[in-house]
Amino acid sequence: MSYETVFILTPVLSDEQMKEAVAKFQKVLTDNGAELINTEEWGLRPLAYPIQKKTSGFYTLIEFNADPQVIRKLETAYRRDERVIRFLTFRQDKYAAEYAAKRRSLKANKAVNQPVEAKEA
Repeated sequence: MSYETVFILTPVLSDEQMKEAVAKFQKVLTDNGAELINTEEWGLRPLAYPIQKKTSGFYTLIEFNADPQVIRKLETAYRRDERVIRFLTFRQDKYAAEYAAKRRSLKANKAVNQPVEAKEA
């Protein structure tokens, strides 16, 4: 089944600590037989309301295919990690999966078609 998870990490982390946390959750998924499709780091963004007296957080999206039992293990890992302030995991229906694939392809095309500016000597 196709799933999408978004989690918010505390903003006091360094860039390296944030990447390590993302890698940890990706490893939880792959160790349990999930196939990672896409990972997007959205960076530091403001929260809609304060959570644990914090007004911003590092947002990350991971799209993956897995058995439903993997979700319980992933969410347990989120709950045990004090760096995670919020998370949401949901199963994609066919329309959400099509939209996600379309969004990824548009993003890939946009990255490929970016003009490279020539540097003047």
